[in-house]
Amino acid sequence: MNIFDDEDDAFVGTPRSNYFSIARTANQNIVEMEIEKMFRRFAVAEKMLEERGLDGEHEKLIKATVLDKDIDNRVDSLFIELVGNIVTQCE
Repeated sequence: MNIFDDEDDAFVGTPRSNYFSIARTANQNIVEMEIEKMFRRFAVAEKMLEERGLDGEHEKLIKATVLDKDIDNRVDSLFIELVGNIVTQCE
């Protein structure tokens, strides 16, 4: 299954816009499964922080890095990872 009208269009735009475009047209079961996997990773990361007594520091860090280029790049990488996972399962 090719979810792109023109495969060259897959690399136009931002990682976020590509994800949302693909998420609308891809198999919804696959999209939901990948989102659940990502949330599971976040939950594991939060649990690890809590177990190390860093949950208060975690909240401070989140607030301090809202406008942080490194965090923006990491978020883009997560969107790219989601797109890759979804596309490879929809082929």
